[in-house]
Amino acid sequence: MNQAIGWAAMGTGFTFLMTALGASVVFIFKKEMGKSIQRAFLGFAAGVMMAASVWSLLIPAIEETESMGKIAWIPAAGGFVLGGIFLYLLDFLMPHLHLGEKKPEGVVTSFHRTTLLVLAVTLHNIPEGMAVGLAFAMAAQHPEDQALYAAAFALAIGIGIQNFPEGAAISLPLRQEGMSRWRAFVLGSLSGAVELIFGIGITLIAAQITPYMPWFLAFAAGAMIYVVVEELIPEANQGEHSNLGTIGVMAGFLIMMILDVALG
Repeated sequence: MNQAIGWAAMGTGFTFLMTALGASVVFIFKKEMGKSIQRAFLGFAAGVMMAASVWSLLIPAIEETESMGKIAWIPAAGGFVLGGIFLYLLDFLMPHLHLGEKKPEGVVTSFHRTTLLVLAVTLHNIPEGMAVGLAFAMAAQHPEDQALYAAAFALAIGIGIQNFPEGAAISLPLRQEGMSRWRAFVLGSLSGAVELIFGIGITLIAAQITPYMPWFLAFAAGAMIYVVVEELIPEANQGEHSNLGTIGVMAGFLIMMILDVALG
């Protein structure tokens, strides 16, 4: 299990590093990211998360249940629904502000706009961290199957790739809100730290949840799909030329699918 924790720390550490690299563009660009580029990046993130939910989470959940001799679809469906409900409750309760919107969501609060923007990104980084941590935890439970480690690395790489534009998408608006470049960079980077926390956290309890691993895998998938449908795709299709967001979704889905199939 110590090895699993180490791999999970490495995987989620990579996704966090990619978020920080993306946030560092605030030192390069003086203006906010163009709307067209932003839509394409949001669509790309949505595509990656959709493909990861299917190939890296739901299919392994079904296969793991079958290996236990149980009805395959029950944990996949049940965990998926619970993950969606979990993110719905967080979305309903946690104060946050989506990019391009003026009215915050969640409980009424006196938080500044910049804090609400960071919380919005932090919200959907939770299931991403869980997904990477669970992938490495499951691989550790089946050390004879090296393909599971390859699949976990593929997932971490895919999430990391989409975290780069995500880091930029938070640090640049923070700069536009009047924040210094260094502070915008730090907050943009820290928005990805939740992946590290939840990734390692879920790995620490993996030994206790082994019989329920399919449920947790599907839970992470449901949470990610909720984020995709509720936040990423609508934001990717705002304004004119929404086809850029659609192309981004297809590109992200394709790349994540290739990574998972080729490596896993």
